[in-house]
Amino acid sequence: MRARIDLITILTDDVPRLTAFYRDVLGFPVKTDMDTYVEFVAGGVRFSICERSVMAQATGRDTFESEASGHTFELAFPCDSPSDVDAAYRRIVEAGAAPVKGPADMPWGQRTAFFADPDGNVHELFADLNHAPV
Repeated sequence: MRARIDLITILTDDVPRLTAFYRDVLGFPVKTDMDTYVEFVAGGVRFSICERSVMAQATGRDTFESEASGHTFELAFPCDSPSDVDAAYRRIVEAGAAPVKGPADMPWGQRTAFFADPDGNVHELFADLNHAPV
């Protein structure tokens, strides 16, 4: 094994709903659509959505069919600038993302905003705060 992540998969009970969100609201083009598994074109790492029952069958673990609760992951989407965070947040909320927390400057030196997908997964938009040269 290499210590490298090649694929991130979001598990869901409603693949078509999440596919529409990630395709139409966030702009990820679909690479492969097999109804219960959809992979998107995403730079750097493969990104997919898979029906929870498929993972239950593949692994033999019925825990994949238990009701999901809590937040166990976050996707962070880079923006070109702090003002781009504001614009992207407005655009995706207007397109159907659930607002969680509007853009704000954070103590770790980034402007961030949080939104949720239709399953309630909370994700982040971010950009480094630009500091004027000294």
